[in-house]
Amino acid sequence: MRRELEQSSDLGFHGAEAIHQVLSARKVEGLPTVRTIGRILRCCGVLDGQARVRRRPPPTGWYLPEVAARRQELDCVDVVEGLVIKGGPQVEVLNGISLHGGLAVSWPRGSSITARFVVECPIEHWKAVGLPGDCQFDNDTIFQGPHAHRDTLGRVTRLCLSLGVVPVFVPPREPGFQAIIEGYNGTWQATVWARFEHADLSDLEGHSSRFVAAHRRHRADRIEAAPRRRAFPEGWKLDLQARPRGMIIYIRRIDASGMVELLNRRFEVDSQWRHRLVRAEVDLDGGLVRFYRLRRREPTEQPMLGVFA
Repeated sequence: MRRELEQSSDLGFHGAEAIHQVLSARKVEGLPTVRTIGRILRCCGVLDGQARVRRRPPPTGWYLPEVAARRQELDCVDVVEGLVIKGGPQVEVLNGISLHGGLAVSWPRGSSITARFVVECPIEHWKAVGLPGDCQFDNDTIFQGPHAHRDTLGRVTRLCLSLGVVPVFVPPREPGFQAIIEGYNGTWQATVWARFEHADLSDLEGHSSRFVAAHRRHRADRIEAAPRRRAFPEGWKLDLQARPRGMIIYIRRIDASGMVELLNRRFEVDSQWRHRLVRAEVDLDGGLVRFYRLRRREPTEQPMLGVFA
């Protein structure tokens, strides 16, 4: 019947429902249901649709080899906006969580979060728990700095570089890269913000602090098993005028012409790798930018695409 409908039906429909309608019109006795007919077709392997190929996800932090190999920890930082206490101020929250350990921290603030505030919070956090190998942000100017001029580095980037932490900037609309911090943002909003009625900012800070402490106790084994953090240097002071040294990493997608834009510059990377992901490593000491190919299907194969001075 399926073959007959496929060849002769005016509508061209030849699925389980169409087969059932024709057989029912012919008053076939003992007619199976539509679902049973569908199972028969599937068992015989005559369905047109193809099953989706399920591939194993890449390892955690796959786009950063040292993080994927668990030789370094990665802290992810993001901002939650648009929260308002009834009769009180608008609230924004700076959240952070580590990739391997799940070590969380939150800083509610009764006004807009600025780059100066972002600099103060990681210093406090890293003095208490130690320095990660990398710290990841999205492309917000609060984190990355202004985009008006070439080779401009913001104070958050300079903070990371001065402490030997590699700042990593990922595009916000790319799936997967911000999954862990977005998940924590959602958890914080569901279990802290939406759960209680907050009288003022101080009340919110109290609820948030208790949640973070409970979250760390819950993740204690995972935090203990995470890659080791470096001790915060004694006597360190942030000098925003000092020449930045070290490395900055950008995750970017090549455009239709094979170009990548970062630091307000355009690099012609590879016209054969259009619309694909790359990792750009900006070596400030050597004055070089290296581009590496990224593929989720082959997370361990990241060949170099080019070097630019």
